[in-house]
Amino acid sequence: MSRFDGKAIMVTGAATGLGLATARRLASEGARLTLVDLNREALEAARDAIGGEALVVSADVSDEDQVRSAVEQAVGEHGRIDGLYNNAGIEGKQDPVEEYDSGQLDKVIDVNLKGVLYGMKHTLPHLKAQSSGAIVNAASVGGIRAVPNLIAYVASKHAVAGMTRQAAIEYGQYGVSVNAVAPGAIMTEGAAKTSEGGGLTEEERQAIGDAMTAQIAVGRMGEPDDIAKVAVFLASSAADYVTGQTIITDGGLLLS
Repeated sequence: MSRFDGKAIMVTGAATGLGLATARRLASEGARLTLVDLNREALEAARDAIGGEALVVSADVSDEDQVRSAVEQAVGEHGRIDGLYNNAGIEGKQDPVEEYDSGQLDKVIDVNLKGVLYGMKHTLPHLKAQSSGAIVNAASVGGIRAVPNLIAYVASKHAVAGMTRQAAIEYGQYGVSVNAVAPGAIMTEGAAKTSEGGGLTEEERQAIGDAMTAQIAVGRMGEPDDIAKVAVFLASSAADYVTGQTIITDGGLLLS
């Protein structure tokens, strides 16, 4: 019997990257999935890539009504909800503090902070009622240390770690765990495209990659599945006695 047989799990930001990798691993362990992302076409492609019969819901996590509707659709389709991977997030524009645009700040906070709150807010009543379940939020090493020119992202991810602890202390008594995973330098498709589109030569990109890798204890950049394995563990019954934690998953980057 697989760990998630009979379990219904929602994944936001599920069309690509860490969300897709986690959804794929959850499906392989028997989970009934609800995949949420802005791009329905990409969601359907993700569902086909996973090879299951997941429910796909096109929604903007920064819009509370859309998040509420997504949760309602998940419960309507599966009859219950047992877990949420609150993965959707954006980096935002890179600028020093004195030049940071307030509109960009609002956009990052709306997705990374409010989106996580809305996901928890509308999932937790179901988990509380059934006295079981798990929420895994997407934090970052940027929620633990500073990252130059990313004040909105860093602020939002520090907030995610704080909200994770807050929800954990409020809902632990109902059998619900709330944790976060904090990725380090992960080579997703989006990261690769950003690098390729940044006006850098191949030699410059290689030099930057080598410099980053030199700071990582295990000697390589992370892959989406490195994060997926941790997120799936935190969503499983194996982590029932783990709550309120932000699990650093960075290959030892913060050690340097």
